[in-house]
Amino acid sequence: MGNDDDLRFAHELADAADEITLSRFRSLDLRVEQKPDLTPVSDADRAAEVAVRELVARRGAGEDVVGEELGGAGDGGGARWIVDPIDGTRNYVRGVPVWATLLALERDGVAEVAVVSAPALGRRWSAVRGGGATAGGARLRVSGVSRLEDAVTSTTSAAAMPPGWAAVTARAWADRGFGDFWQYCLLAEGGVDVATDAVLELWDYAAVRLLVEEAGGRCSTFAGAAPTARESFLATNGLLHDDVVALLGADNRGQTP
Repeated sequence: MGNDDDLRFAHELADAADEITLSRFRSLDLRVEQKPDLTPVSDADRAAEVAVRELVARRGAGEDVVGEELGGAGDGGGARWIVDPIDGTRNYVRGVPVWATLLALERDGVAEVAVVSAPALGRRWSAVRGGGATAGGARLRVSGVSRLEDAVTSTTSAAAMPPGWAAVTARAWADRGFGDFWQYCLLAEGGVDVATDAVLELWDYAAVRLLVEEAGGRCSTFAGAAPTARESFLATNGLLHDDVVALLGADNRGQTP
């Protein structure tokens, strides 16, 4: 199968997830539990991931699934779908419409296709390796901002950020907290120039990384290393990347770019 077929299937997966998540959004009988890591999970998270898994199995392509809620097989070899059924669950359970399903197809350890679907916002983004990133039929491109003094920065949780982040935001034109997937999609669209998370899992960044990179941006850990699960995550328009890594450098002793 080619990337075009894979992208069409990724949209089918997103459609199935959207039907579940949107129907349960702001539902009075939504069931919410606390996971061992103290983050919330709803019955909609689990139902959406189950639906994705069933469709992947029905496809019959022998692809694995690795998801936030149900785990799964796959170590990066072969092909696997990486799924975050609801990124921004804290928003979801409080009725805030900024949440999305994140889907990425990885082959031999490299993400080839990605879809980010935010049905409550009426927005969907997609990317194909070597084929660019799009939203609403329009090609996406990161900004051309080359000075931090002109940049918009964002992070999911300022309280979790290392001290060097204060040096970044002190120079920024505007500092925001769009958070989760939203800040990375805005970066790919050119509205945000630097977006960060102190720690991300694979399902948190696989889709948005491809989206940002195909829009011309750059992603790494705070130390400038390749993104890795359970490590820091930095995305920029590329022009600002080295400057931000340098400012965060004092907080990254022990990491090897």
